[in-house]
Parts: sequence; C-alpha cells; structure tokens
Amino acid sequence: MLKYLIQVVQNSLITAILIALFYGEISKSGSEQAKKWLNRGLVTGMLLALTLAVLKHTTVWINREYFNIGILSVAILLEILFFVFSVLPLAGKSALTPEAVWRLISFLLPATWLLYRLPDIYLYPTEFLLAGESVFSTDFLFKTIGFILGLTIVILSALALYQTGSRLPARLVHGLLTAGIAVNLINQVVTVLQPLLARRIIPMQKWLFAIIKFVVNHTNYFLFGILIISAMIPVLLWFRSYHTRQPYANPAEHRKIRAEARRQRRWSSVVLLGFLLSVVSVTFIKTYSEREVVLSPAEPMSIVADQIIIPLEQVNDGHLHRFAFIASDGTEVRFIVIKKNEFAYGVGLDACDICGATGYYERDGKVICKLCDVVMNISTIGFKGGCNPVPLGYMISDGNMVIEAEDLENEKGRFA
Repeated sequence: MLKYLIQVVQNSLITAILIALFYGEISKSGSEQAKKWLNRGLVTGMLLALTLAVLKHTTVWINREYFNIGILSVAILLEILFFVFSVLPLAGKSALTPEAVWRLISFLLPATWLLYRLPDIYLYPTEFLLAGESVFSTDFLFKTIGFILGLTIVILSALALYQTGSRLPARLVHGLLTAGIAVNLINQVVTVLQPLLARRIIPMQKWLFAIIKFVVNHTNYFLFGILIISAMIPVLLWFRSYHTRQPYANPAEHRKIRAEARRQRRWSSVVLLGFLLSVVSVTFIKTYSEREVVLSPAEPMSIVADQIIIPLEQVNDGHLHRFAFIASDGTEVRFIVIKKNEFAYGVGLDACDICGATGYYERDGKVICKLCDVVMNISTIGFKGGCNPVPLGYMISDGNMVIEAEDLENEKGRFA
C-alpha cells in the first residue's frame, strides 16, 4: 500500500503542479485558442503514454532509456523556448507569430511531460497481482488503495492549485510557472546526462559527475522546491481573502463577496493539505516503509551424520522458520521452512536467484523478500521461478524433516 502511494506522489506530482499552473496562466490570459491547444496536448500526451505503456508491457520494442533521453530532450528544448518567449517576446509580422509559438508550447510541452511520466503510472496496477494470487486478496486490495490514494492526493492538489491560481494576477502565476519549470529543467538535464556520461558518450568530468551525483541523491529537493514555489499561490490567496476591498452596492453583493472569499480559503486549504500529505508521503512514510527489516534469528537444529534433523512439531505452526548451517569454510548458509498445507512444506535457501542472499521475513502471515518487498505465494515456495527461495530438497522420516548437509555445502557460494 505505502509503496504505491509514495511512487505515485513522487513520480506525478511535479507534472501535475506544472500543468495546473499552465492552466491557471492560460485562464488569466484569456486566450481560448491557447486553452484549446493545451487541452489537445493533454489528451494527446495521455493517449500516447497509454500506447507506450501497452507496448512496454507486451513487447520488447521499447528501450526506455533511449526513449527517455529523446522525450526529455524535446521537453528541454520546449522549455528553453518557453523562457525565450517569456523574457524576449517575438516581434514583427513573420509567419511564426507569438500567438503561434504560444499554441505550439501549449500543445507540446504538457504532452511531453505526460509522455515521460504517465507510462509508469499506467503500469503500476499490472504489478499488483502476483502469479496464483486472487484479486480478492488483502495484499491486492491494499496496493490498490495505496495507488488510488496517491492519485487522489495528486489530482485534488492540482485541481485546487488551478482554482487558486486562476484567481491571482496573471504575471504572478506566470512568474511561479517559470520558476517551477526552471527547477524541473535542472532535474531533466541531469536525467539526460546521466546515461550519456555512464556510457562515455560525453567525456567524464569530475565537476559534472559531482553535480549529477548530488541531483540523483537528492531528487526530492526538486519536488520540495516546486512545492514551495507553488505554495505561494494558496498562501497569498488566503491572506487576500481576508483583505478584500471589493466595493458592493447592497448586502446581497456583500454576501456574495464573502462567499467567494470563503471559497478561496477552502481551495487554498485543499492545496496546502495536499502538499502537506505529499511531503509526509515522500519523507516520513517513505522512511517508515523502507526501514531496515531485521531477520529473525536462526532456530536450533540437530546435525547427525551429515544430515540436518528438524522435528516437524517445530515447524508445523504455518509460520516462517529460519535455520543456519555453518559450511566447511565458516560461511553461514541460511534456509527457511514453512508448512504450506497438511501434506507439504516449503523449504528453500534464504536467498533467491534475483535478489541474492538478502533473506525473507514474515509480515501479517505473508512471506516477503527483504530486498524487493515482493510478497511470496506460499504455495510456490519450494519451486523455482521469480523471487522464490532457491528450492532445497528434504525428506520426512519418523516425524522429522531431514536435509542433506551436502546440499547446503554446495550453496555456500550464495552467502559468501
């Protein structure tokens, strides 16, 4: 649940804020043509992002790294054009008039933002259901709730920001939009440069590497920066609602003005609350969600004539049990046992082929990989595939589980 709440907020809030500011500015400008082109850009971006998500999920045609470089490069060029158009308005009667440039930016820039961010949002629900798991499972329900909650926070925050921005002067909204795009531009440039530097397409420079490292390790700073910039809108509108000097001719008009002031404060509250929940999600909730899980200690077992003996009564409670075997070179080889049903046990190494020897733990009756947080289907433990524990052979004899020490000795390399 928390994982998808955090991911949705972290990956879509900046785009939602910039689009809301864009809408607010265009509403103040009064250009119906620009608004139409913005709507077309949003629809085009959403449809192209959906197409890309489907292709990514069903084919191997999409190289996401190259695609990201391409779409972000286009976005960067459009944002530079936005700055030029904002600071040095085009003059003259050439075929490319300022109005035409504004329409181009209004259409393409939001489309590129959505095309870069939305495919991952579309694909998150495809990760909710594990093989063999029912849509009626608690885990599926919690993931869905987290995803919907994240979308709700982002969409309501953007809608409220648009409502507040459209009530303030156009120059102020344009200035905040420009500042937000500038902050986002830095992150976009680094995202493009990172793979180019890694592949030595551009020469390695220590100062450039230091900048990229800082940005990659502090991506939330850019989100916080844009939140601070855009939060000026509801704050200013809130104070303005208490100091309105709009004239009125009768009590009815006065009540109307006061009602509008209350609406302004309500929308401002929604923006600030949405931003607060977003900050809490990507800081405190994320820290809690990603906290270090301490594996349970190894339980006692007996070793008799190169065989490991575990009484079945010790592992018959349906919970995860961890054991450790010390190999000939001193390596601790961990393995787990869990009773799956009346006739079978899930026995495997405390490691998998994908995540290595990070281990598994039990939470709310579910077995979970410590590294990737994937919930195991308990019925498949003991079989190869995916993030399942590496299978380990066993026998049942005289009320005991018997495991060959040689099998664990052969796997010591996984834990070295």
